[in-house]
Amino acid sequence: MAKKATKRKSGLGRGLGALLEDSADVIKQEKEVSSSHSWGIPIDQVETNPYQPRTDFDQESLEELAESIKVQGIIQPITVRKLSQNAYQLISGERRLQASKIVGLKEIPAYIREANDQQMLEMALIENIQRENLNPIEVAISYQRLMSECDLKQEELGGRVGKKRATVSNYLRLLKLPPVIQAALKDQRISMGHARALITISEPAQQITIFNKMVREGLSVRKVEELVRALAQPKKRNKPTDKSKSVELKHVEDRLSTKYGTKIQINGNDDRGEIRIPYLSTEDLNRLLELLNIDDI
Repeated sequence: MAKKATKRKSGLGRGLGALLEDSADVIKQEKEVSSSHSWGIPIDQVETNPYQPRTDFDQESLEELAESIKVQGIIQPITVRKLSQNAYQLISGERRLQASKIVGLKEIPAYIREANDQQMLEMALIENIQRENLNPIEVAISYQRLMSECDLKQEELGGRVGKKRATVSNYLRLLKLPPVIQAALKDQRISMGHARALITISEPAQQITIFNKMVREGLSVRKVEELVRALAQPKKRNKPTDKSKSVELKHVEDRLSTKYGTKIQINGNDDRGEIRIPYLSTEDLNRLLELLNIDDI
């Protein structure tokens, strides 16, 4: 049984040595913070982090972690802040907390440190982003929350999370996409590349049209980009033809244009049609009315 559990643990992509190194690093960091202490605290006194940017947890992955904890125990303690005598709020370690509950642990090792709401949000966001397990929409929402709730500009945010300003901007723009496209990106039915191509379209209806075609036909990112470029190109308007206009009518057009000092257009043929006299301003209109012997407006 123990052998089987050890094999499962290797599938998590992190060896025991790596976890121990991480734990040692954390212990070293925590010792440098005077407000931090390592304790075993009742697991039912720990509430989840309200600033947790990650909303979806893979159940199979949690089961694997739970099996590992059952055999090896908690290698890296969670981090919490104390709310009251018997209440703590999670800062980091959501998966470890959930897996420990699956195992049925009554107590969990934890570092207790002081942190305000802004620090809570920043630490939860940065920890998850550095683990690279958030989907693009969760990252975008986290960025937006950090900017609005912590009053950060895009450049400042980029510095906090180690990303370029352009990268931060690209993620934030995802939140302008229609909900159906955001859901597809969140569920990994489309890629970040597909979404970035759709962002350049200003009309939501057109975004959804191309999105539906993309999903239906399984289009590549390159093909979607081609469709978007084609959509952005202005359509050529068919110029009105003068084939039905006689030489005489064209001559009359020229004479009227010369007489009234504006480009007059005759639409129609020798039998019937209309005369269009454009004007550029109120003064220009009054000038034409005077030439036509009509009272000024």
